[in-house]
Amino acid sequence: MAEAHAKHHDYHVVDLSPWPIIGATGAFLMALGAVYYMHNDDNGHVAMWAMAPGLAIILYTFYMWFRDIRNEANTGHHTRVVQLHYRYGMMLFIASEVMFFVAWFWAYFDVALFPGEPIQFMRAEVTGGHWPPANIATFDPWHLPLLNTLILLTSGTTVTWAHHAIIEGHREDAKKALWLTVGLGLLFTLLQAYEYSHAAFDFSGNIYGATFFMATGFHGFHVIVGTIFLFVCLMRLYKGDFTPQQHFGFEAAAWYWHFVDVVWLFLFAAIYVWGYGGPVAGAAH
Repeated sequence: MAEAHAKHHDYHVVDLSPWPIIGATGAFLMALGAVYYMHNDDNGHVAMWAMAPGLAIILYTFYMWFRDIRNEANTGHHTRVVQLHYRYGMMLFIASEVMFFVAWFWAYFDVALFPGEPIQFMRAEVTGGHWPPANIATFDPWHLPLLNTLILLTSGTTVTWAHHAIIEGHREDAKKALWLTVGLGLLFTLLQAYEYSHAAFDFSGNIYGATFFMATGFHGFHVIVGTIFLFVCLMRLYKGDFTPQQHFGFEAAAWYWHFVDVVWLFLFAAIYVWGYGGPVAGAAH
């Protein structure tokens, strides 16, 4: 009887899990609260009764679901075939993230390349006929944005160091490299917040501010998510996880972090450097 139920393949048939339905319930509560909040500004506290529990349920689901996946990895369920499929899934996820940022770049270049077009929301009146708009004091790309670029590029080297250290079995080196990467991610976020606090333009009221904050703001959100991702990997290292043969959890985090690096290079080149209005625009503001 035992032989009849023995597994003769490299695939992993997962056990029944309650987390999909629990996570969907949390997402529904969050969405319900968000809709109520956006349609009832005077009763925002009522919406929080739905949003807060929904967020708590989602965060709890994240923790428990990833805990189960970690246990699967540590008990040998993640065979080479399973790991290959996880890699395919991560590739598709990053591809979807690429298209997400393509939307923001598209919005930016659509108005930046054709600022004088008299169609689509009276674009010439909004931009003044050129880009960036004359009343916008843009950031100098060669100060804080350049520093943040160097920080992210450095973090890309440290996370690669951690990856090679894990492959070679040097766990202490991997911990040091991950601590550096997490620290650089936090530093980037702090400097980005400092930059936002000194912006000479707002999110609303002008097309430049809207496209700038949407593109760089979503990138900043991804940096925060990636930093959390890597910090969890660091804690797993201290718990004894990740071997040269089994470390896809970290590998996925490293891929995500490199994706964040590459997106920032495009943002820096397109929005900060190419879209720089020069010192005259800053002085005019």
